[in-house]
Amino acid sequence: MAESWKSRLSSEFKRPYFETLIGFVEDERRNFTVYPAPSDTFNAFKVTPFDKANVLILGQDPYHGAGQAHGLSFSVMPGIAVPPSLRNIYKELASDVGFVPPKHGHLLKWAEQGVMLLNSTLTVRAGEAGSHQGYGWERFTDQVISLLNEKETPVVFVLWGRYAREKVSLIDNPRHTIIESAHPSPMSCTKFFGSKPFSKINAALDSAALPRIDWAL
Repeated sequence: MAESWKSRLSSEFKRPYFETLIGFVEDERRNFTVYPAPSDTFNAFKVTPFDKANVLILGQDPYHGAGQAHGLSFSVMPGIAVPPSLRNIYKELASDVGFVPPKHGHLLKWAEQGVMLLNSTLTVRAGEAGSHQGYGWERFTDQVISLLNEKETPVVFVLWGRYAREKVSLIDNPRHTIIESAHPSPMSCTKFFGSKPFSKINAALDSAALPRIDWAL
């Protein structure tokens, strides 16, 4: 975790709920296969330091298939098949900004440019979507959203789907931009297509005199 996040979250790490949460995850790892690997769990905080986080794309749960999750929401490592939601993100990118979809689903380049790819829940039991929800991760990541809300520089918050859009109450600073739409999953993608979030993100960054995101992968 980057020092800029570690220092701001240090008090959170000491709270009883977080100690209980870490104990739960460690117990799960002893008894089941859990994704992502321990070294990847906080990757979003490692790759996108607080001071460089100009965009937040909020996911819900890590991927629960073998080799998929690596600590960045919606992203998979090179060599892993591109998941359906990410394929739909690529389709919207192509329509929105002329993006040429790559054969991989590795979104590290976005994170390095200041797009924080954060899931609300940071771990999951293999093959069991949502299995680590309700154990404390949401309280922790809500605090992360609140810290970004307190930033003096504008942040673009991207909330896809009902679950993410419920977090809008944590974002009350008028300097920020909120982009909401349906989720890119196959179940709701027809309402996601045409929402043009990627050009909207760059327009908001332009207005704030912040660097645009180069979406090309």
